[in-house]
Amino acid sequence: MKCVLVLVLAAGSVAGCMERRIHVTSQPSGATVWLNDVEVGRTPLTTGFRYYGTYDVRVRKDGFEPVWTGKTAWTPLWEIPPVDLVATALPWRIQNQVDWHFDLVPTPVEEAGPLVERGREMKARVSP
Repeated sequence: MKCVLVLVLAAGSVAGCMERRIHVTSQPSGATVWLNDVEVGRTPLTTGFRYYGTYDVRVRKDGFEPVWTGKTAWTPLWEIPPVDLVATALPWRIQNQVDWHFDLVPTPVEEAGPLVERGREMKARVSP
């Protein structure tokens, strides 16, 4: 019995850890990214996360249409109970990286001529 206890304690003292990361890229790069309404940086970026599931993702860059969507970080096999107990007891680091990519669409630009003309019309209506 004492041998088993010593083995369990020894295994626990050299146990590895699980590292979870989300890697976000965009085309073009340099877009600001929010996960669940928390700004996490500009693309390309890698950030840690605590739980698997669906995240509200917002990606925005000036001159491009903003993206607001849900993305899912799927649970890998080694993090499903009871396998996760064995995986965390192993003496090495286990990493899982979730990759998300977003292609941003340029914002349509209106011609200045009609917009300026409309402004003049509106100004003429309110001016005495």
